[in-house]
Amino acid sequence: MIRNLWTKEELILAFNLYLKIPFGKMHSTNKDIIHLAGLIDRTPSSIALRLVNFASVDPALQARGIKGMNGGTKIVQPIWDEYFHNQEELIFQSEIILAQKENISIEEKYNDLFLGLKDVKGETKIREVKTRVNQSVFRQMILANYSTKCAITGIDIPELLLASHIVPWSINENERLNPENGICLSALYDKAFDKGLIGINQNYQVVLSMSLKKKTKSSFYQTHFGAIENLKITEPIKYLPRPEFLEFHMDTIFDKR
Repeated sequence: MIRNLWTKEELILAFNLYLKIPFGKMHSTNKDIIHLAGLIDRTPSSIALRLVNFASVDPALQARGIKGMNGGTKIVQPIWDEYFHNQEELIFQSEIILAQKENISIEEKYNDLFLGLKDVKGETKIREVKTRVNQSVFRQMILANYSTKCAITGIDIPELLLASHIVPWSINENERLNPENGICLSALYDKAFDKGLIGINQNYQVVLSMSLKKKTKSSFYQTHFGAIENLKITEPIKYLPRPEFLEFHMDTIFDKR
């Protein structure tokens, strides 16, 4: 029996899953791959194959010498190109399609994210919904990239972990959903990074600000900060923080006082 050609909708769903799972788990026994296969009536093996096709066109993996499978490059390249030029729209679209396949609405799928939006209407609500859904997907991407562990401490309790933007969400909308622009950090270090009290240099080592070092005599400094100075963060599975993003953070956000 000859299978039907992949539709654009199916490729978008495969791409959505590609962003959320580590390269080493793109195999037919992965429960998420099995789930998607059931939703679109394809075999888990065919889903896994498409995922490694996406890996073959992923520039970040190519730069690290990680190779996927080239056979289906022409099939997946258009979806990758569309994502590259309009990340926010394609990721949001992929989540809507996924919800439809699961026979639920996007509101039901992301119920917790819609709290406080009951009275928001029209274009404002659409923008807010898209932002919240995309931020949730970004978090899934970053946590998967760091094996659901803080890149500094190794804490592996999801409720304590955040997807920290290197270049802030509000500053560069083109890189908001770029996994090279995210680091998985526990809440304390996420806040310290966001406020410029700590930075990460291009050698992927933790740098402490001078204002933070003024607290060297305090017990909390010794416990939570002194021990991490010059520590190299955990290497992610797929996407290393992009050096120019780290440089931007060190130049514009890191507290040099």
